[in-house]
Formats: sequence, structure tokens, C-alpha cells
Amino acid sequence: MLAQRLPLKFLRQCSPDAEALLFGLAGFLQAPDFEIYTKSTRKYVRNLWDRWWPHRNELQRLILPAQVWRLSGSRPANHPQRRIAALAALVLNWPSFAKALNKNKPDAPGEFLFGLEHAFWNSHYTLAAKPALKEMALVGQSRVAEILANVVYPFLFSSGREVWNEFSKLPARLSNRRLATGATRLFGDDPRCAQFLKTVMYQQGLLQIYEDFCLQDNSDCAQCPFPEQMQKWK
Repeated sequence: MLAQRLPLKFLRQCSPDAEALLFGLAGFLQAPDFEIYTKSTRKYVRNLWDRWWPHRNELQRLILPAQVWRLSGSRPANHPQRRIAALAALVLNWPSFAKALNKNKPDAPGEFLFGLEHAFWNSHYTLAAKPALKEMALVGQSRVAEILANVVYPFLFSSGREVWNEFSKLPARLSNRRLATGATRLFGDDPRCAQFLKTVMYQQGLLQIYEDFCLQDNSDCAQCPFPEQMQKWK
């Protein structure tokens, strides 16, 4: 929703205010009381607010309601405010990202994304949080892997680039309940199960099976059509 309301072209045209526009439209700059922030945060938020204020009335109707955000239940490094900061950094460095995409080096976009930095967000989890004990990547390795697998490599492949080798070797950084359920239903306690969770390619294959079969079957595997489908493929 945020990307739809603030397209890249628009943000690039007003790049000095891009970060403030993203935070403002996300609804994270509603409180003008700067005393609620720590001293180290106040200057940063003040700058965001000063750049957001001239646009606020014009864009008021587009501000996202608070309930669209899920602010609990995820790792602190994955907080939506950090994601927005990373998006703003990507917008401001878009020409460099475009060059990385055009390099004859499939892992260049990943290196670029992992190298993104932000003076404030490299050491903060949220606007209200105290500085972290140590710096962290603005876009972590697990998120870089997801972006490569779901956005960058498909884009390069559609442009005629050979990226299958890189995609097939992309290591999986995270797992989730759907993957665990799909793997258990397919492999049970077979020790070979673990090898199908090691790469993003295998994980995406498992997720596709889970979506196409597990979610469509209410018989707890008893009447699942997947084994019959496998016989046809063989």
C-alpha cells in the first residue's frame, strides 16, 4: 500500500524528502511531541517531521491507518520502521542499485543491498527504542536472500540473464511453520528431509507444494492427490 501511494518515480523527484514522506504516510510521524523520544533520536525525528510537515495536509487522506501494521510478534530487526528506512535508503541509492542489476555479476545486487547503511537505523530497532548495543545490517542476509529469490533473479531471468546456478545455490536463512508442515507431511521422519530445507530453491518448491496441495486437502493427507500427481510426473 505504501509503495502504491508513493511510487518510485515520485519519490525520486523529491528525494530529499523521500524518507520523511515514507515515514509520514506510514503513520509513524503523527506525534509532534519530541520529548517522547530519547535524546539521540530527537534530532533525527525532528528532521523527518520538518520535511514531512509541508506535505502533510496534501497527503493526509493517504496516511495508512495504524491497524494495518503488525508491530508485535516479529524479531526487533524486522520492525516495519526499519523496513521503511531500508526502502528509503534504496530509493536514495537507486542509480547505484540499477548499476548493480546491470553488472554481469548475479550476486552484485545482493552485495549492494547488504551494504546499505543508515546513520540512525544501523543502531536502532524503532524510533522509540534506545540505541542497540552493537550495529546491525540495515538489510540482513536473510532478507537479501528473499529479495534475490523473489525479485532480483526473476527480473534478471526475464531479461535473458542466466542466473539459475546462483539461484539454485542460494542458502536458506530462515524457516517457518508452513515449511515445517510441508516437509513433515512429505518426508515424515526421513533423515533426508533436512537437505530439502537448506536452500531457498528447495524451500520455495516445498512452499509451492504446500500451497497447491496441503492447503487444499482437509483429509489430513488421506485423500491428497499429490502422490497420484507424482506418479504421472515419473
